[in-house]
Amino acid sequence: MLSTTILKAVQEGTELITDQESVEKTLSIIELIKSGGLAGQIIILLLFVLLMIASYIYFERLFAIKAASKVDANFMNQIKDHVSNGKIESAQVLCAQINSPVSRLISKGISRIGKPLEDINTAIENAGRLEVYGLERNVSVLATISGSAPMIGFLGTVIGMILSIFEIANAGGQIDIKLLADGLYTAMTTTVAGLIVGIIGYIAYNHLVVRTNKVIHQMEANSVEFLDLLNEPI
Repeated sequence: MLSTTILKAVQEGTELITDQESVEKTLSIIELIKSGGLAGQIIILLLFVLLMIASYIYFERLFAIKAASKVDANFMNQIKDHVSNGKIESAQVLCAQINSPVSRLISKGISRIGKPLEDINTAIENAGRLEVYGLERNVSVLATISGSAPMIGFLGTVIGMILSIFEIANAGGQIDIKLLADGLYTAMTTTVAGLIVGIIGYIAYNHLVVRTNKVIHQMEANSVEFLDLLNEPI
C-alpha cells in the first residue's frame, strides 16, 4: 500500500514537471515585438524604415564612390603626352571618355590652358568642390540616422517605463506581472532596436567618409600633377 502511494506521488510529480516544461515559452523576435504593445510596435516600425533608408543610401553611395575611384593608371601619362604635343582637343576627348571626377577636373583645367596658372588652379578647385558635393550626396542622412535612432529607441524606453509605472499605480496593491511585463518589453525592445540601427548607421557613415576621402586625395594628387605639368618650362 505504501509503495503504491509512493509510486502515485512520483507519477504526479513527473506529470507536474512535464506540465511546467510544456508551459515554458520560447522567446522569438516577432513575439518580443508583439509583446511590446502598440507604442513599441510603432517605434520598431519607424526604426525599421530608418534602417531601410540607411541601407539604400549606403549601398547606392558605395557603388557610386567605387565607380568614381576607378582611374586608369596611364591616364595622366596620356594627358601629359597630349598637352606637351599641343593636342588639347585630344586631351579633352580622352577626359570625356574616362568620365570620372579626376578626368572632369583635368578637363576643366585643360579648358583654361592659356590663362594664368592661378586662374586654372581656381577653376580646378571650384570644380573639385562640386565633385566632392556629388560624392557626399545624402551621406549626411546616414549621420542623422545614426544619431537619431538611439534617441528614438530611448523614447520607447521612456514610454515603456511610463506604462509600467501606470500599471503599478493602478494595481490597487496587487501588481499584475503580465501588464507590467508589457511595459518592460516596450522599454527593452525599442532600446535594442534603436542601438542596432544607430550602430549600423554609424559604421556605414564612417566607411563612406573614408572611401570618399580616398577619392578626394586622388583628385588632389592628379590636379597637382596637372598643374606641375603646366608649370614645367617648355
